[in-house]
Amino acid sequence: MAILQIKNLHVSVETEQGSKEILKGVDLTIRSGETHAIMGPNGSGKSTLAYTIAGHPKYTVTEGEILLDGENVLDMSVDERARAGLFLAMQYPVEIPGVSVSNFLRTAKTAIDGVAPAIRPWIGEVRDAMSNLKMDSDFTERNVNEGFSGGEKKRHEILQLELLKPQFAVLDETDSGLDVDALRIVSEGVNRAKQANGFGVLLITHYTRILNYIKPDFVHVFVAGKIAEEGGPELAARLEAEGYDRYVKA
Repeated sequence: MAILQIKNLHVSVETEQGSKEILKGVDLTIRSGETHAIMGPNGSGKSTLAYTIAGHPKYTVTEGEILLDGENVLDMSVDERARAGLFLAMQYPVEIPGVSVSNFLRTAKTAIDGVAPAIRPWIGEVRDAMSNLKMDSDFTERNVNEGFSGGEKKRHEILQLELLKPQFAVLDETDSGLDVDALRIVSEGVNRAKQANGFGVLLITHYTRILNYIKPDFVHVFVAGKIAEEGGPELAARLEAEGYDRYVKA
C-alpha cells in the first residue's frame, strides 16, 4: 500500500505586492484505494495544493513536507514525481501544437515505465480505453488539446490516467465545463481506472454532482488555505445544502 503524506504544508506565490501565502499549514494523508474530496470556495487554495504536489514552479513551499512512501517529493523534479507515481489532471489542460495524441501518450508511457510499450498490445490498450471513454477512433491523430472541446480535454486527461497507471491521481476540478453525459463518462473512467489499478484519488471540486459518481471516502473543507473541517460523504451533502458561508464568516 502506497501512502502520500502532506505535513504542515505552507505555500506562497509571488505577486505584484510581494510574496503571498496561499497554503497555511495543510495536513493530509492519502492511502492506496482511498478517494479524498477537497471542497471549498474560490480562492481557498485547492488548486494551489494540486499544483504544488505536481511541482509547478510558480508555487514556493516555505514550510512542511510532501512524502510519497517516505520519500521527499519536494526534492524531486516534475518528471521524477510523475515517474514516482503522481498524476495531475489539470483544470485547464494546455495545448501542444505539432504533437499528436498518439505520440504524446506513447512518449509519456515510455518515460514513466522506462521502456517503450510493445506496439501491438499498446495500440489495443489505447483503443479499448478510448472506446470506454466514447472517443472517436481518429482522436489519436489530432494534436494534443488543440481545438478540443472542454469535454474532449477532460476525456483525454482520463485516458492518460487509465494508460499511465499512477499510484496517486490528483484531479483538479475535472467536472469543470462538463455536460451531464460527459460528466458521467469521465467519472466512470476514473472509477474504472481506480478499480483496475488501486490508486489513491485526491478529487478537487466545488460541487457535489461529481461525487454522485465518484464516491469519496473522506471529504475535506478547504477555507483560506487550511482544512476547516473533515468528515465522510455526509459532509459533502451538508455542504450542498448549506454552502460555505459559515466557514468563510468564521
